[in-house]
Amino acid sequence: MTSSTCGFEHACVCSVTIARKTDMMSHLKRHVNKGETEASYSGSSDVPCEEPAPSGQPYEIMKELGTNVQLLPNHTTPQKSDTYFNRKMKTNRQLVFCSLAVLAEERNPLECLDAFGATGIMGLQWAKHLRTAVKVTITDISDTCVKMIKENCQLNHIRWRGPRGPDGAGGEVEGTPIALVEVAKMDANVIMHLRPFDFIHLDPFGTAVNYLDAAFRNVRNLGIISVTSTDTGSLYAKSPNVTLRHYGCNLVRTEYYRELAARMVVAAVARAAARCNKGIEVLLAVAVEHFVLVVVRVLRGPTQADESAKKLRKLVHCQWCEERVFLKLGNMVDNTLPCNCHGSLPGKTAVQLGPLWSGPLFNTGFLRKMLLAAVKYSMDDIQPLVKTLICESECTTLKSLVHGPSALTNQVECGVVIKTLQSGEEAGPDQSGKRKSGGEESGSVLKKLKSDASLEHPPFYYSIHRHSIRGMNMPKLNRFLQYLTDAGFRVSRTHFDPTGVRTDASLEKFKSVLTKYSVPTYTNATAAETSVSSEKTE
Repeated sequence: MTSSTCGFEHACVCSVTIARKTDMMSHLKRHVNKGETEASYSGSSDVPCEEPAPSGQPYEIMKELGTNVQLLPNHTTPQKSDTYFNRKMKTNRQLVFCSLAVLAEERNPLECLDAFGATGIMGLQWAKHLRTAVKVTITDISDTCVKMIKENCQLNHIRWRGPRGPDGAGGEVEGTPIALVEVAKMDANVIMHLRPFDFIHLDPFGTAVNYLDAAFRNVRNLGIISVTSTDTGSLYAKSPNVTLRHYGCNLVRTEYYRELAARMVVAAVARAAARCNKGIEVLLAVAVEHFVLVVVRVLRGPTQADESAKKLRKLVHCQWCEERVFLKLGNMVDNTLPCNCHGSLPGKTAVQLGPLWSGPLFNTGFLRKMLLAAVKYSMDDIQPLVKTLICESECTTLKSLVHGPSALTNQVECGVVIKTLQSGEEAGPDQSGKRKSGGEESGSVLKKLKSDASLEHPPFYYSIHRHSIRGMNMPKLNRFLQYLTDAGFRVSRTHFDPTGVRTDASLEKFKSVLTKYSVPTYTNATAAETSVSSEKTE
């Protein structure tokens, strides 16, 4: 059959046919959850459905931390769904919940805002577990999200009401409601400008820099703002031009890129606070694969704003050996690195990064209380992470942690034996039970900041694999930590990198200890050959 008598005919293994089939299969996979095909949605996630979806409604009901939420079939695609829900952010939601639980123990009731509700799961968890200690407000700009939040309120027996005012209608639930939640269709910037809050959580899709000014405008003194950033492309230096646009920061890819991202977000938060004559105390900074979470306490006053602004500094980074040092405050620019790469190699090896936050990223006392809250509400998933953060906050491998009412036990966490004390041994000197006034609280926080200045953890960390020596077998990481401790340095593991070591040792000292306790790869083979030859001679 010739081409002149008939059209073009595809063979069964034609590359064009295979490509078309692949495109068609990917098209079906993209649209199968939108109700555009006959295939029904199957919940193939790791979280089982609590109850079957009602007939005629394309909803999946998911349960997390005792809270049920309805999800649309395309909830995993933010570009195609208003009610976006990410199951991988469970750790983020639990960390934010523990932060709010700690603040609720300090003072209550609290005015809390979940500025980007989506399904409303975060605000509903606050209301369901903390009850009268919090007054929760959930907002979203989407009509679909607001409708979904109201339905989820009824699903969890939580009564909802509209925004404050004469038109603030509400909804009823069957039986006795366990809590009251305010649901409003409003832009996040608008509601934060209109009303004061004690606790604000920002979790937009992408960067949160567009909402920081409004968040600090009306937040109350000693309140808490938590910021979740998911624009990992700009945070992790994959798109330097976007990083410069959003954060006004110069970044390059380094071995400690996750901590760079956390310090860059804190720097953006500190600048926004300073514009409102407020300072910050960083309580928690976590950077993992999917998000960067920063939790700060707000300190009112120009003095606190100035103190926070002084901690924004440039970082000098060597692109050859990855040594790094913060520039000191002053008019004279001192960009001398401890390494000798600039003298032994041709060209420029150092670059200036930042400005970044140069202060501590953790508050040990706050993290201890978060661990208690995680135990109280049975959040087993984040307890190892919080324990690692406590060790990292004081740069130590052995830490006495208060872990509920259990007896004295030894727990192995990230390769380190952690002693756990009884709750009765935690009692402090103040047993009066009286609540301090706002001025006394603010003064005590400032005194604590000054007294803990000498206990700050060293900035950044070194990766033991990045600085390993070719042809040498490194010691095990936990054993290497002990070697550094014996050498007189402060050391700890870090949650930013499973192979990272946070220490106050310089890179030169770090490499010298690593070299001292590394053995050649051929040592074992040589020893075996020696033993075999000795046996033959005998």
